[in-house]
Amino acid sequence: MKKWDFMGAWAASLRGRLAVNRKDGTLLVWVPPGEFEMGDGKDGNCPKHRVYLDGYWMGAYCVTNVQYAKFVTEGKGREPDNQKWKDAAFAKHPVVDVSWDDCVAYAKWAGLSLPTEAQWEKACRGPKGLIYPWGKEWDEKRCRNDKTKGNDQTAAVGAYAAGLSGYGTYQQSGNVWEWCADWYEEKYYTEKGAAKNPTGPAIGSNRVYRGGSWWGGDASYFRGANRYYNDPALRFGNQGFRLVRMVS
Repeated sequence: MKKWDFMGAWAASLRGRLAVNRKDGTLLVWVPPGEFEMGDGKDGNCPKHRVYLDGYWMGAYCVTNVQYAKFVTEGKGREPDNQKWKDAAFAKHPVVDVSWDDCVAYAKWAGLSLPTEAQWEKACRGPKGLIYPWGKEWDEKRCRNDKTKGNDQTAAVGAYAAGLSGYGTYQQSGNVWEWCADWYEEKYYTEKGAAKNPTGPAIGSNRVYRGGSWWGGDASYFRGANRYYNDPALRFGNQGFRLVRMVS
């Protein structure tokens, strides 16, 4: 099956649950309201617990270089710390080397937001609450990681269709780590996480990122419940972002 034939099938499977953000062209998939089990209990910072989320629209892909280039061209944002974002060969790859603050600026320009940890995880694990977007078992061939990248780093955002989540999102495991809106606190979900629409601690020094990247191969990095964090001012070549739109 040709790539674009598959994309047509993907869009058809999401009929009624797919939208386009006019400002930047981001494709969004609908994630319905309801409870889900957040956390998988495999690390101390991600205990299993029930969380209710209102419905929202989740980015089907990470923001791409070509999308970010429009943001920069309009004078709204800083250039990434690499030259690939200008290269047509990487136009549909996720933008990287952008800080959390850069991502928030882009989201504001686009009229969208960074996803909360809870929104990111629910979309990744799908309606069945799986460990990985595709299932309960690790399969390195279903995502971009250090075993599948070859001589490259990032992949185009529509690659690895075998790793689709149950809600229809691409590459929530692998390719690039993804910034989330929340401040990081190790025991937040153990001691004081809200049971409805959690947004994380009110203050902190590091922001959360999720999903694993081309720069790693340990299966634990790619779990939907896995939590990592970093200084929001820093930029890395394996870190990007996707966006979310709430229902007004």
